[in-house]
Amino acid sequence: MRRLNRKKTLSLVKELDAFPKVPESYVETSASGGTVSLIAFTTMALLTIMEFSVYQDTWMKYEYEVDKDFSSKLRINIDITVAMKCQYVGADVLDLAETMVASADGLVYEPAVFDLSPQQKEWQRMLQLIQSRLQEEHSLQDVIFKSAFKSASTALPPREDDSSQSPDACRIHGHLYVNKVAGNFHITVGKAIPHPRGHAHLAALVNHESYNFSHRIDHLSFGELVPAIINPLDGTEKIAIDHNQMFQYFITVVPTKLHTYKISADTHQFSVTERERIINHAAGSHGVSGIFMKYDLSSLMVTVTEEHMPFWQFFVRLCGIVGGIFSTTGMLHGIGKFIVEIICCRFRLGSYKPVNSVPFEDGHTDNHLPLLENNTH
Repeated sequence: MRRLNRKKTLSLVKELDAFPKVPESYVETSASGGTVSLIAFTTMALLTIMEFSVYQDTWMKYEYEVDKDFSSKLRINIDITVAMKCQYVGADVLDLAETMVASADGLVYEPAVFDLSPQQKEWQRMLQLIQSRLQEEHSLQDVIFKSAFKSASTALPPREDDSSQSPDACRIHGHLYVNKVAGNFHITVGKAIPHPRGHAHLAALVNHESYNFSHRIDHLSFGELVPAIINPLDGTEKIAIDHNQMFQYFITVVPTKLHTYKISADTHQFSVTERERIINHAAGSHGVSGIFMKYDLSSLMVTVTEEHMPFWQFFVRLCGIVGGIFSTTGMLHGIGKFIVEIICCRFRLGSYKPVNSVPFEDGHTDNHLPLLENNTH
């Protein structure tokens, strides 16, 4: 009974076979079929390689939400060189809450040479080239996000020449922690001193002819410092054409959470517009000479996540490629073969001509072809 049940089960399974096998003696091959098969296999191989390259690649997903964190501090990373001696300039931050953050809380004043060495000029030229490409092709920002911590640092390289030139500039670098409200980071003449109505700079002791706010921004970023990330103002250089000149940068800061397969960081992106003008009170252009960076924070937070195609999706797409090419090439081959057979049949029918019949004496006709007689001599 068990053997009988097994046979019935096997016969039932065989009847459910959706892939019946055809004996090889019944299979007919042709040159056209082989050509189509070769084209199909080549196409499948190329598409499989392309699909595998897509599977290996990753992309950045952007999500937006309201930033609910306003109690924490905002970090400002600064590296700016001003073409004035350090004892003549002062830097600090004043926000809308009238909270002053002095430069002594995290900034270092370092005497430097304003003119760059040949290697540093090449670095600056390449950085400015990247900035121009980023403005034209925004998708390059995804490449920069994915290359964080993997590519070379974007910091200004040290001087390679032992220049005996005396320092004529001041490099202000370091970081400050400020409130997460709109504020103004500025560099102007004289050191800052606080007073009940805000703060002031001791500019009276500095000769007016020594004002020179030509500057170079080697780095400016907000939030956690992430190596290899290029910010909009990195590599910017401005040359003052007058002693009384104001440089203004209006910055909108967007909180950003970056999650890639290499890093996870809470940083900030920002956009900036620039303006510069000469201070001339007689002409109605009022203000204070210096460098002013007015920043404001966006209420939206961006979450940037690096994503990868799952394996099941890659497998489904691969099966679709193989099955689709097999079905399409088989259908095209059948249609082409059918058209060729129709054309060949019409050509044969058109080339056929009936033979003239031979009449007999009794009125009948002979439709048979005449036999050829051999002439023998």
